[in-house]
Amino acid sequence: MSSSRRSPRNSVAFTVTLGVTMLIGAGVMALVLFASGAPEAVAIGVVLSAMPFGPVIGCYLWLDRYEPEPRSLLLLGLGWGAFVATTAAIFLQAFDAFAFGPSEAVESVLVAPVTEEAAKGAFVLLLLLYKRAEFDGILDGIVYAGMVGVGFAFVEDILYLSQAYIGEDGRTGGIEDAVALFIIRGIASPFAHPFFTAFIGIGLGIAVGSRSGAVRLLAPVVGYAFAVGAHAAWNGSLLINGGSGVLAAYLGLMVPAFLIMVAFAVWSRRREGVLLATSLTDCAARGFLDAREVPWLTRIPARKACRRYADQVGGRPALEAMKDYQGEAIELGFLHHRYLRGTAPARYEEIGQEHVARMHALRPALLWPQTAEALR
Repeated sequence: MSSSRRSPRNSVAFTVTLGVTMLIGAGVMALVLFASGAPEAVAIGVVLSAMPFGPVIGCYLWLDRYEPEPRSLLLLGLGWGAFVATTAAIFLQAFDAFAFGPSEAVESVLVAPVTEEAAKGAFVLLLLLYKRAEFDGILDGIVYAGMVGVGFAFVEDILYLSQAYIGEDGRTGGIEDAVALFIIRGIASPFAHPFFTAFIGIGLGIAVGSRSGAVRLLAPVVGYAFAVGAHAAWNGSLLINGGSGVLAAYLGLMVPAFLIMVAFAVWSRRREGVLLATSLTDCAARGFLDAREVPWLTRIPARKACRRYADQVGGRPALEAMKDYQGEAIELGFLHHRYLRGTAPARYEEIGQEHVARMHALRPALLWPQTAEALR
């Protein structure tokens, strides 16, 4: 749902909060990169960091196909991770080093996971507070958290790869050191930060869909604890015997945990299709749409077939009308699902009526495929 369906005060507060914090964060990160005094190293860091960027984002967009989130919010998530979360983590860790002077092990295993996951998870929490209508459940939490994690990893990789190229502790680095580190961070573990923060997204997603006050309170806390724990375990493996524990931790912990997370995300995606079909069937029984449309709205192959047919028969205007209608119907379906579960957001009746009204206005322009069955 667009931000216009939220209260003006919430939308303004959300926009101002993110705008100011991202501007400050971008300025700080620009200064950090400029202070390195090695533009060649930064350029190499940017190029290497960008290589896994597209494929990782593509995976999250694939997960987001049932109810695509607003691209503006996904971009804000990337920006938050790249500028705000990285800046916040740098300041928090610098303060901790100045005030408490922890050892390298404590800094890596305790301070970094706690501060970085809090900084990344703050964006998903802001969405829940200011864009509640955009946050429908677990899959949304995974997608938004993933985008924040991707943005964070991109900038963090630039910093680490640049430093590897420059060298440290009196030892000259070079392209070989930068590429070696890229293999670990960009090829072996590009999903690390999105994976850690996904636990926060899952916790907040569970809270959104629960009718229990205790669950709504505890699920985000447990999600954050899992995020910190996974992050700490990964960082700790890098310190075992000079980094020799990385492979064991990667194969024994990260790979199984990541595969479980992937399976869970795919299951959540399929579950959304089922609940969408149930919800829209109930909407049809209440007269909000034609029951014969439901199969064409609840399966992705069928939705694509509708768009192809509309484009072939009616051209661009028919295609846009079909896309808009499908979007409104999907939003209505997820909103109605939350109503049926007793977890509907504020103003859900008004928001639902707006969806139904826009669907009614679009219906005369729709061109449906001639067959009455959804694709198998």
